[in-house]
Amino acid sequence: MSSSPSSYETDGAAFRASRADLYLRLHCVNIFVRDQDRSLRFYLDQLGFHLAFDTRLQSGDRWVGVAPPDGSAILSLVVPKPNSRECNLIGRSTQVVFVTEDVAAKFQEWSKRGVRFQLAPRLKRIKYERPEQAPASTPSSMLLGEQEPIWGGVFARFRDVDGNSFSLVSFDEMTQAVEAQRRRTTEKLESERRAAQELEIAKQVQARLFPQTLPPLKTLEYAGTCIQAHKVGGDYYDYLDLGQGRLGLVIGDISGKGIAAALLMANLQANLRSQCAIALDQPQRLLRSVNRLFCENTPDGAFATLFFAEYDDNVGRLRYANCGHLSALLLRGDNTLERLDSTATVLGIFKEWDCSIGECQLHPGDTLALYTDGITESYNCAEEEFGESRLIEALRRHRELPSPALLGSIVADVQRFSPHEQHDDITLIIAKCRCNQDLTPRADSSESGSTNPAWPYKQHTNDRNQEETLGHDCPSG
Repeated sequence: MSSSPSSYETDGAAFRASRADLYLRLHCVNIFVRDQDRSLRFYLDQLGFHLAFDTRLQSGDRWVGVAPPDGSAILSLVVPKPNSRECNLIGRSTQVVFVTEDVAAKFQEWSKRGVRFQLAPRLKRIKYERPEQAPASTPSSMLLGEQEPIWGGVFARFRDVDGNSFSLVSFDEMTQAVEAQRRRTTEKLESERRAAQELEIAKQVQARLFPQTLPPLKTLEYAGTCIQAHKVGGDYYDYLDLGQGRLGLVIGDISGKGIAAALLMANLQANLRSQCAIALDQPQRLLRSVNRLFCENTPDGAFATLFFAEYDDNVGRLRYANCGHLSALLLRGDNTLERLDSTATVLGIFKEWDCSIGECQLHPGDTLALYTDGITESYNCAEEEFGESRLIEALRRHRELPSPALLGSIVADVQRFSPHEQHDDITLIIAKCRCNQDLTPRADSSESGSTNPAWPYKQHTNDRNQEETLGHDCPSG
């Protein structure tokens, strides 16, 4: 046995917000036994108590204490002096009462371990008669000789190895309170389980909406990513093959979080993809149709910001509509910066809605960045946001990298700046206009009938690991 007291649990009542109300509770009750080792095995092995202490006093006497699992009190197992009056207390009622929430369950548990019960669990109520002659201050509800229960619950009695008798009870009020607490805990756990399940569904829905392949282009190298936060946001990006060498670059942010935002995102993607056939010559008509469908199929108050860009691979032209989204950043080859600002309001608020179309020419060396606020609103320990200025600095710092590496470097910069838990989705598209001057020009075929200048390019294959290099003349800006 240990020569010093061991630690055991203490109940929560010992921890108070203020020391003004001094803490007071029962600490130790002496239980007189014949053999401390035998009694110790009974309390530890059969009742499941913990050893509170086992030490030797200066007198040479052994001091042993056990406590129930909550540490609410200590039973000191004492061997009385021979022929002392305490010897006569062994094998009698201790007047010690153990309280539990379920006497029947504890009865079954302890009986299987060999604990002897004098009385099996039974319902017991104690009442007292209110006096018919009572002081004037006595409430009327306490008069007329009524009987009021002062205790009610389930009662049992058991003995230890020395025959000492103990009571085991559960009170009606306590049982009801415990059951109510258990129901609340169960409901909370079930609610948390459902929320976690919905969150996982939302993440899966969101992940499946992101593009899995990149339509091949001659003059544009591009890459995109969405790093999902723990709480799924409404970020969305996509690549739309519009035909005739034209690509749609789409990025958006849906209002709300969780599965609701994921479903709205799915709705927006379905609208865009189903309507993109009309985008080739009429992007305004496409977006008007998408807005109308979004309004009709989403609840009131739902909306989305969207940046839609149509890139023409034949001539290097970019047409775009910025529907209430963050300004796209166009870093020119000479390191100057252009912002592609808003050309319309957000989608989903107004059924009668229209937008303007912006247009610009991309040249070799130009870099386009489309992003959501999960990048610029990431914050560090000093509550500073990453912001647009740091994003521009990162674009300039890593501009010589290929699009996938440039995208990865910017995301890494954001995550280093904001190392704590991510609170919003981080979504980014990087597109670089390219023209490899080292490639040998190839004359246009007179049989092709093409009037558009061709550009050198690296053709993306489906596995995105192999590249085929083709050479054409570069247009002059």
